[in-house]
Amino acid sequence: MSAFDELMAFQRETEALAQVAGRLGWDQETMMPRGAAEQRGEEMAAMEAVLHGRRTDPRVGDWIAAAKAPDAAGARMVELIRRDFARSAAVPVRLASEIARVTSVAQGIWAEARAKDDVAHFLPVLTDVIRLSREKGAALVAAGFGANAYDALLDDYEPGATAASIGAIFDRMRPRLVALREAVLGAAHQPAPLKGTFPREAQLALSRKMAEAFGYDWTRGRLDLAVHPFSSGSGNDVRITTRVAEADPLNCLYSTIHETGHATYEQAVDQAYLLTPIGRGASMGVHESQSRIYENQLGRSRAFTGWIFDEMTAAFGGVGAADADAFYAAVNRVTPGYIRTESDEVQYNLHIMMRFDLEQRLIAGTLQPADLEAAWNDRFKADFGVAVDRPANGVLQDVHWSVGLFGYFPTYALGNVYAGCLNQAMRGDLPGLDAGLAKGDAGAATGWLAAKLQRFGALKAPAETIADACGFAPTEAPLLDYLDAKFRALYRL
Repeated sequence: MSAFDELMAFQRETEALAQVAGRLGWDQETMMPRGAAEQRGEEMAAMEAVLHGRRTDPRVGDWIAAAKAPDAAGARMVELIRRDFARSAAVPVRLASEIARVTSVAQGIWAEARAKDDVAHFLPVLTDVIRLSREKGAALVAAGFGANAYDALLDDYEPGATAASIGAIFDRMRPRLVALREAVLGAAHQPAPLKGTFPREAQLALSRKMAEAFGYDWTRGRLDLAVHPFSSGSGNDVRITTRVAEADPLNCLYSTIHETGHATYEQAVDQAYLLTPIGRGASMGVHESQSRIYENQLGRSRAFTGWIFDEMTAAFGGVGAADADAFYAAVNRVTPGYIRTESDEVQYNLHIMMRFDLEQRLIAGTLQPADLEAAWNDRFKADFGVAVDRPANGVLQDVHWSVGLFGYFPTYALGNVYAGCLNQAMRGDLPGLDAGLAKGDAGAATGWLAAKLQRFGALKAPAETIADACGFAPTEAPLLDYLDAKFRALYRL
């Protein structure tokens, strides 16, 4: 075997083990008995030690140095393995294992604290997670990854991005988003919300229809319930989760569509890349572009909501909306709510900007965990004009910090920016798109995304992935123009 072949064979086993570790995480959030939390933490730490050992195996360095890639795909695989090898080597195995153990346990503690609105119960383990994340960031900076600890952590999720580059995008977006929000909330015409009770099983059955409409392959996936909806896996085992509130069916339906966007991206990657470094999404920002375009530009469009209205009317006997136009308006209502995952398109990015600023301060050490709740509440009141009523609607609402995902939040907004670009390009190529959406058929859109972006996996860098799909470099302008046009029309401005 050549050095390249040996490297790829070794990497394939590493990728397979990483999938097993991911399955442990999926089980923890869906089916694991509550009493198993401490043991699962030890299991996750043991898996991370094995994976870290493989990622830093000296033979990997030797193979990389000697490898001669046969083609562009092979060259990209070697490039990504080299990057992962260097980043993994910068983090001691002790630290990598401890992060895996503590974050596994912290996730369960966060869920308990959220259910009880008990920030004090969560603070000790959150303090540990932040300490370990700072230590990891410092180790990466010492090895030459990033100008500061936050940038080093951000690079895990959006390679090449920095807090400064993302902050500049946010600074350009914020004035237009705030102006649109103020205009919409001050409009004379205000759509009415849905009213009624929507039984759990009927919601889940309808969720399955939503996933099918967007091409989810049930032979390689499944739908389960979780406190915080997520997608897990890649290749031929990609699972989605949702949650149900009987007074709010849109939460369940759109959580499902969002996670279907993630999942179908993974399912659409070229099978030749299975269990290789390019056999997954290009970055979390690119991943979010898929979930957000499925959920918003497609799923909340007038065409597709007309089909959902008919389906919900058949399933529930009525939805509290007089007709499909009223339903479309209800789906897209702009309200000053607390919850990011339930936020309207106008305000969603403002939620992310707040978290982006807070987590930078946490990693820099200018904000301490004990002061986080007060900082959150003050910032939320300043940004949204509403006082947080309880921790579950505030600092405890998101799972991300409990599992150490510092640097992850800004990729949500970056995904929205990418989605705006993709939507503009896709509708230029598919002028008849809405005719299919009105029948519950998103095949034209999902086919376009699969051909233009999804099948390539991580073959290209994130910005290149978007630029090649769209035909132009990513910019926030298409997203902001789309939001202005949609919501000014909806609110009759």
